Amino acid sequence: MDLFPPPTGGASLMLSFRMHSRSVLIVGGDALAASRAYASLEADAVVKVFVNGGLDAVCEELKWRAEHSQLEVVDWDCLPVPEPTSDSLDIDTSKMSRDMGALNHYLASTSISLVCVTDTTSTSPSAAVARLRATHLAKLCRARRIPINITDMPELCDFSFAATHRFVDPASSSKTPLQIGVTTNGEGCRLAGRVRRDIVAALSKDVGVAVRKVGQLRKMARKLDKSNEATADDEGSEDSTVATPNRPVPIKALGTSEESSIEAARRQMRWVVQVSEYWPTSRLAAMTERNMKEILDGEVAREGTILTLSAAADEKKSQHGVDITPPLPNQTKGRILLAGSGPGHPSLLTLATHTALTRHADIVLSDKLVPAPVLELIPPHVEVRIARKFPGNADRAQSEMMMAAVEAANRGLTVVRLKQGDPTVYARAGEELAYFRAHGYSPLVLPGISSALAAPACAGIPVTHRGVAESFVVCTGVGRQGKTVSLPGYDRARTVLVLMGVARLGEVVRTLVMIEGGGRRDGPAYPPYLPIAIIERGSMPDQRVLVSTLEAVESALAGVGEQRPPGMIVIGWAVLAFGRREGEGGDAGEGVLDDVDGDVEEQERRDRQRIARWLGGRKWDVWEGLDAGWAHL
Repeated sequence: MDLFPPPTGGASLMLSFRMHSRSVLIVGGDALAASRAYASLEADAVVKVFVNGGLDAVCEELKWRAEHSQLEVVDWDCLPVPEPTSDSLDIDTSKMSRDMGALNHYLASTSISLVCVTDTTSTSPSAAVARLRATHLAKLCRARRIPINITDMPELCDFSFAATHRFVDPASSSKTPLQIGVTTNGEGCRLAGRVRRDIVAALSKDVGVAVRKVGQLRKMARKLDKSNEATADDEGSEDSTVATPNRPVPIKALGTSEESSIEAARRQMRWVVQVSEYWPTSRLAAMTERNMKEILDGEVAREGTILTLSAAADEKKSQHGVDITPPLPNQTKGRILLAGSGPGHPSLLTLATHTALTRHADIVLSDKLVPAPVLELIPPHVEVRIARKFPGNADRAQSEMMMAAVEAANRGLTVVRLKQGDPTVYARAGEELAYFRAHGYSPLVLPGISSALAAPACAGIPVTHRGVAESFVVCTGVGRQGKTVSLPGYDRARTVLVLMGVARLGEVVRTLVMIEGGGRRDGPAYPPYLPIAIIERGSMPDQRVLVSTLEAVESALAGVGEQRPPGMIVIGWAVLAFGRREGEGGDAGEGVLDDVDGDVEEQERRDRQRIARWLGGRKWDVWEGLDAGWAHL
């Protein structure tokens, strides 16, 4: 039985390789050679083009670039040829022997990192000679351990070129740091280009600008203390081995500034990760330097500290200059609507919340977990602000949003306070209601579909099922101020739904399975083989469901790589109630409540057999994506 998923061959080792003035040798002078040369130049490589005949034998682009000193065209016929030796390559013709000898001598005296051959695609008689020469060239490069790519001869290639696209700033047309690449691993180069175009078309036009702005924000975070070591360890590095951006950090008390430079650097870099993970692309692209400083400084209740998606909030005008905000008769103060956005998919918004966002809102104060597709429904004239509920800053961000809501309502605006899921399920609705009432407002609460129930349903997991689960309990993996909470004890007929617990998975699992529970479990210990599911990005197109057992789930989560917040945990026999997603085995959970034996060892043996059949002999399984039918809703 495999502890980790076995590798499946046939993939490429996808690298983002920066040349840093290393040399690339291109054999050929056609348009494809020009394309390879341009890609290499953008990667800061030194490009040398080998072709018989020199400048007169290359395409117009290569000739122009050579004349402008961007690359060097080398006439193969003019290269010096060393004296033959006993270990010379066995070449069929004297011309080819001369070319290979000259190239071998050149490679011996020059540092070349990559070789690319493009003159093997022609249908002319010379193509046969070029292909034969490429075969000997591949042998020569391998002897010198130089990776080589030969067009249309994949069996001789050490690497391949992806279909790439580099994003530009739509305002200035300047190149941005963002590139994407698509490879079909030799199964369809033309199709790779089409897939690349489809990806580019699906992404926001300012996604490259967003990458540039996040890079600027990251540099600002690193400048907090140039000499401290925090930015080099796992806690301070954005690209660390920590799989979740929600890993807990110490909470900085309100009104205090007692924080070391190392602690501040760690906190700020974690906030960079949070912004990258949660904020809509349009918001990232619109960040100003002032916004970036506000993100990193952590101060509360300063004017402008809550970050705005739309700068047009004070100009609620149509394109013809007419005020389109409907007046509120006999009302001098505004109003506050406390609304739930549902689990994430826009079609799971309630009609009331959709109406509030699209017809009534003057300003929307959104939690960071509300996904971009929901925020995109809001008309562009409506101001949208996103809470800075980053690890260690939740209380400060909560205060900011409540104060902003009252301030906007005092100006006569309709405020929609938008919460993920249902506002009354672990979303601090009670705190906000008390605050707003203390300031003279009685908000209208618009319930939302709770992710606690919707995410399992979208994953094909029923929280109750006849003969498998008779009840369920919803709890949280973290308490107020980051403190631990008490989890319920084991009941075979009950499903446990844990929200906000994936970042603390190890702690949750140990609390459940320890005999004594560490004083943080109210009831019997859970069997280590009990089924568990981690649902990430529930109801969204990139939904991922990891199914395993309590004893294997930590290794499983580490094995699937980077996490996709937000996530929740489902524990209990209901996880396997409908069998495997592919439909194998029918109802894998059938008879769970009927199959109860007083013999504990025999019961465990049968339960483990049931789970082994469900997982197909593996330790875990992963279900990727949302059912295709959701695309039409």
